Amino acid sequence: MVGQPADTRYIDTVVIGGGQTGLTIGHELRQRGCDFVILDANERIGDAWRNRWDSLLLFTPARYNGLPGLAFPGKPDEFIGKDDLAAYLELYAEAHDLPVMSGTRVTRVSHDGAEYLVEADGLQLRSANVIVAMANYQAPKVPDFAPDIDPRIFQMHSNSYRRPSQLNDGPALVVGLGNSGADIGLELASTRTTYVSGRPNAVIPFRIEPWLGRNVGVRLVRWLAVRLLSTATPIGRKARPKIMSQSGAPLVRVKPRDLVAAGARRVERVTGVFDGKPQLADGTVLDVANIIWCTGFKPGFDWIDLPVFDDEGRPTHERGIVAGQPGFYFCGLFFQHSLWSETLSGMPIDAVHVVDHLVIERPALATT
Repeated sequence: MVGQPADTRYIDTVVIGGGQTGLTIGHELRQRGCDFVILDANERIGDAWRNRWDSLLLFTPARYNGLPGLAFPGKPDEFIGKDDLAAYLELYAEAHDLPVMSGTRVTRVSHDGAEYLVEADGLQLRSANVIVAMANYQAPKVPDFAPDIDPRIFQMHSNSYRRPSQLNDGPALVVGLGNSGADIGLELASTRTTYVSGRPNAVIPFRIEPWLGRNVGVRLVRWLAVRLLSTATPIGRKARPKIMSQSGAPLVRVKPRDLVAAGARRVERVTGVFDGKPQLADGTVLDVANIIWCTGFKPGFDWIDLPVFDDEGRPTHERGIVAGQPGFYFCGLFFQHSLWSETLSGMPIDAVHVVDHLVIERPALATT
């Protein structure tokens, strides 16, 4: 653009986030002939999955893990690992020739009254449209009293956990009984005395590994979470506020009884610190060498300098469309349209909706 600094480029649509959501958005934009770029903070496509714990397996068989335009390779009934999905995402970007700029962390998004300004590691992009393609929760969350724990007790968030060998010798306390806490607790129970604190929000009542679970149970849950519990149905609209106020998804693979059978000790909620050690709601003080905080994440949208949040810092949108900020979109948020909007199964529906809206609002972007 005339009058802009030499280091400023104009691109009609900037997609922020190069995980499965950003790549799916990119595929939809490519299908419609749009001018766009995908910015991703990770050094390599798929790193958000590679950097999770080594033993992580997805909850859905491979047949459900493909994105639009490219089926997931391999056995359709197989439960895949996180590195398999990371490799698939790289393949997906290559197959669709998606313009991903890796190692590019966005530090600010603003609007000057005419266009959006996206700043990222010295790069400046002007655009008519910005799509934030990531989940609500990016910053690890730990209790306020965590710094009061004796420094000799090793602490880490589940975001940094990879394998048991990272921990000090001695007992471990896993705080939080969501799916990450259940998976990590089960793994640690085989190597040391392990305490698991908290209660699950809910538990899927069947095993997903047997034939019936993979071919009937998972399919039924997927239909419920993508089609029935959505903003398109009365039951979904009624359930959405309550679901969004809850903390933690239902336990899927590891059940509470599995933890007990493996030797893990279930304990009450951690409420504070006594003499440098974690204290439970019932007053018990645990003498442990390690604490893994499986306590979830909080939003990390402080780099968005736009009036697109409510009083509690949550994105304000209607299925990803921000009514008061034309050309600005979200995709990949929890329950954006359905209960599984942030998953491989539910997110593509939202991606199509967002890109369709963008093209309809700016028809010149699409080629005929």
